[in-house]
Amino acid sequence: MSKRDYYEILEVGKSAGPDEIKKAYRKAALKYHPDRNPNNKEAEEKFKEAAEAYEVLSDTDKRRRYDQYGHEGVRAGTDYHGYSNVNDIFSTFSDIFGSGFGGSIFEEVFAGGRGRPRGRGQTGIPGSDLKIRLKLTLEEISHGVEKKLKIKRWKTCETCEGTGAKSSGSRTTCPTCNGTGEIRQVSRSVFGQFVNITTCGTCNGEGKIIKDRCVTCGGEGRVQGETTIKVNVPAGVSEGNYIPLRGQGNAGQRGGAPGDLLVVIEEETHALFVRNNDDIILDLLISFPEAVLGTEVEIPTLDGRARLKIDPGTPSGKILRMRSKGIPQLNGGPRGDELIRVNVFVPTHVSKEDREALKNLSKSEGIKPREGDRSAHSDKSFFEKMKNMFS
Repeated sequence: MSKRDYYEILEVGKSAGPDEIKKAYRKAALKYHPDRNPNNKEAEEKFKEAAEAYEVLSDTDKRRRYDQYGHEGVRAGTDYHGYSNVNDIFSTFSDIFGSGFGGSIFEEVFAGGRGRPRGRGQTGIPGSDLKIRLKLTLEEISHGVEKKLKIKRWKTCETCEGTGAKSSGSRTTCPTCNGTGEIRQVSRSVFGQFVNITTCGTCNGEGKIIKDRCVTCGGEGRVQGETTIKVNVPAGVSEGNYIPLRGQGNAGQRGGAPGDLLVVIEEETHALFVRNNDDIILDLLISFPEAVLGTEVEIPTLDGRARLKIDPGTPSGKILRMRSKGIPQLNGGPRGDELIRVNVFVPTHVSKEDREALKNLSKSEGIKPREGDRSAHSDKSFFEKMKNMFS
């Protein structure tokens, strides 16, 4: 199952600062803490998810790599789903909660909401994400490439600068929630005071309402448009990899944060090569005399052309290897190889002279297969052969 987006897990925007991320993690950890959810596997998994998300987003370098390459960029990072005991996570993030969770968690959760930060009206409604597919050749995948993408999306309205209001005075504080974007209801019981917080239905949590709407966008704060975006694709990507472009999705309503643009990689079928992980495979035809006597041929590679030596007596089906002529690894490491599968060409039409020459050649004992060779066979697939050859 694919991992959820870290920003989605902590329920923060892509532009969230360290303090906001820290508060979001604290909120999630309190909500899904095992003490509040005994014997609840789902809550435990969400608790681990939040810890993993915070571990990445709180680290400047890891967050940069995640923003650029998604989960692939931080693959070597901590995976909290592998922990057998959630207590192992507590010591790692004890600085978030002072002295740790302990018994104080119930004081913070049930003490009349004293441990919860005051709600604030959010600005606008966030925009949605966009997904596009980008086809690449093996040459582009091998070297990396910069692409220009023309996309249709919601853009910020220039007339009202995204506010949705006709003028600055048209946007006023919501009278229902007084600008907080939340409605709080306090109730008391024998267990203490409880605070129920819901989103304000009048302003949809924005804290502001619009009296006179912008005539261009009708109060949306955004309009449909077309734009061109550059994306740098690193060398070594694979089919199904995606590149998240933060903030390049649909603009939000009335100043809401924009969504992301997800560029999903697709590989175009190559006329000569077949990709196998970081290796590329080429089928090479040679003549019977070349297989027997040996030769040197020029073959295509992803970087141009190269010379390849064929040893005398090379059988059909043999696999030759040219090192470091394949695909580079996405996260560094050695480059893949080019594997050349030799096939001996058998003509279907020959001239009268060639036919006579072949008849004479067939009489030679040195050209005939030895006893047992005619029935020799292998049920191994091509990739199994390669695995055995290079393991």
